Amino acid sequence: MAGGWARDGAVNEQIEASIEDELKRMQARRRLAGESLTHCAECEEPIPEARRQAIPGVKLCIECQQERDARPMLRGGINRRGSKDSQLK
Repeated sequence: MAGGWARDGAVNEQIEASIEDELKRMQARRRLAGESLTHCAECEEPIPEARRQAIPGVKLCIECQQERDARPMLRGGINRRGSKDSQLK
């Protein structure tokens, strides 16, 4: 089904491209992790060896990471791959 000036399948291509971009961003973030810390960067508590092995480049203890994860994360809501029609809505 075509919508507006878009060709058939364009919406699915946009969705797949957005997912692929997000996966690449997440993989790049993991590669840049570097060396794990032995002590938490925020509270100075020791980070268990099992956590450092499970998550390469870990910088926070479990408690500090849970606090950070609980905070709302603000990200841009612009769909740069969207068609002109989707951006006008």
